[in-house]
Amino acid sequence: MIQRRLPIASASLLGLAAALSACASGNDLPSADTAASQVTTIGVNSYLWRASLEAVSFAPLLQADSAGGVIVTDWFANPENPAERVKLTVSILDQDLRADALRVAASRQVSQGGGWVDAPVQAATVQKLEDIILTKARELRRQAIAS
Repeated sequence: MIQRRLPIASASLLGLAAALSACASGNDLPSADTAASQVTTIGVNSYLWRASLEAVSFAPLLQADSAGGVIVTDWFANPENPAERVKLTVSILDQDLRADALRVAASRQVSQGGGWVDAPVQAATVQKLEDIILTKARELRRQAIAS
């Protein structure tokens, strides 16, 4: 039985070597995946960056550092609830499109006695914004693959 396996294994190795040498001959190089999950021409994952900018576009920006992956909004008050305002910080922590590559922090203040007082932010609010950003980033990647 061993003698039969050796010729088969040798034939398989020769076939693999021939296939590899044909690929190395020049023009049959594999094409690059233009929609890879790690697109970092701006320093951070571009899908997460674009999705984050879109998600916080309702608020004025204080800082947007694409190299460091940080977006900071100024205070924003919803016209329907002017006695409350929020400020957001979005950090992109990795070059890969992954859930743990994104962190959102929110500050909230309420108007009391003519001034602004810090108030707690519900964890579900931050989680919802992270979900919106991740969903949009994945959608952008799917669009890039389709085109």
